[in-house]
Amino acid sequence: MSEPQAFPWDDAMMFALSVLRWSPSAFWRATPRKLMAAWEGLNGGRRAEPALGHDLMRLMAAFPDERGTEGSSANK
Repeated sequence: MSEPQAFPWDDAMMFALSVLRWSPSAFWRATPRKLMAAWEGLNGGRRAEPALGHDLMRLMAAFPDERGTEGSSANK
């Protein structure tokens, strides 16, 4: 298991003060969760969750691979 990482305060401050143009007092009143919500909002919303096994099975059923006639052993 990896060691927990410290919160990247320098990066958070740089993002909030320069990109979001928050005042220092607004930054220090914000929670890390609010800062992450602002980041996600600038990047088009929440990060996508990884697909799970049942998601793959559902997609495979909805979009099956089409077998062409070339290279198919049934047509040889």
